Amino acid sequence: MLIYKICHRGEWETAERDGVYRGTPKDREDGFLHFSKINQVPGTLAKYYAGQNDLVLVAVEGDALGAALIYEASRDGALFPHLYGALMLSAVRWAKPIVLNADGSFTLPQP
Repeated sequence: MLIYKICHRGEWETAERDGVYRGTPKDREDGFLHFSKINQVPGTLAKYYAGQNDLVLVAVEGDALGAALIYEASRDGALFPHLYGALMLSAVRWAKPIVLNADGSFTLPQP
């Protein structure tokens, strides 16, 4: 099952250079990497990334993350995937830009 990480382009470029993604400052503060299921991505974008135009959506094979991936209750009690550890790029299926539209909405990339 794919899970998704939203991150800034510069953070993702660093991950590609290093071969590992260690997360955003918020991820590091919380002690895990925040992910979303596909139906949760629009809400995450609206709540945490409104107006930002340098975003990348990263699709990750959740099964490849093993026991370090835990689904925990978060926004409105919904279960969100949290990765307790760094993301090895070998688990990444693809990473594509998210488009910020003129009206402030987002267009997600096609798989």
